[in-house]
Amino acid sequence: MDTRLEVIVIPVRDVDRSAHFYKTLGWRLDADAKIDDLRVVQLTPPGSQASVIFGANVTTAAPGTADGMVLVVDDIDAARIELVDHGVAVSEVFHDAGGIFHHGGTVKRVPGPGADHASYGSFASFSDPDGNTWYLQEITTRLPGRVDPTVTTYTSTADVEAALRRAAKAHGEHEARTGQADENWPAWYADYMVRERSGAELPV
Repeated sequence: MDTRLEVIVIPVRDVDRSAHFYKTLGWRLDADAKIDDLRVVQLTPPGSQASVIFGANVTTAAPGTADGMVLVVDDIDAARIELVDHGVAVSEVFHDAGGIFHHGGTVKRVPGPGADHASYGSFASFSDPDGNTWYLQEITTRLPGRVDPTVTTYTSTADVEAALRRAAKAHGEHEARTGQADENWPAWYADYMVRERSGAELPV
């Protein structure tokens, strides 16, 4: 039986302030419901299948104690700039001294992206008004087993554009290696994009 992550509940102090903050990020407002003493606000990040919920009497956790939630992006630098443009205080891009997993807090942070912007290795962090902490993580190629190789999806125009740009760069390197122009480049792009998305070996 499939078990899909649907919702993360985050503890906040001021529901309206939090709703405004997350909507400012461009997150979609799915619900804002009041039932007796219960208020539930649900928002979904662009391109995400999972959502966040907060509100009044939806959790007993102390406001601001959610830490280490991860948002996956295709381009860490562009995602960081977008957040800054929305007025969010975001850390500089960093990688972890230990590898593709980051330590808690600011321990062992190394300035700059991971080597060659390799998937899983580059991060940036920010907090909501209560101090709940989020991390951006750059992932362009999934590790084998992380995705169903028979299903390839893109969730937004920006997602497709980023994949096309990576395919174009790789195709340029392919033509340089072969020493000739590839008239069948659409098929090459398509093959590259599907393989990249599914975590399969990339064409050369």
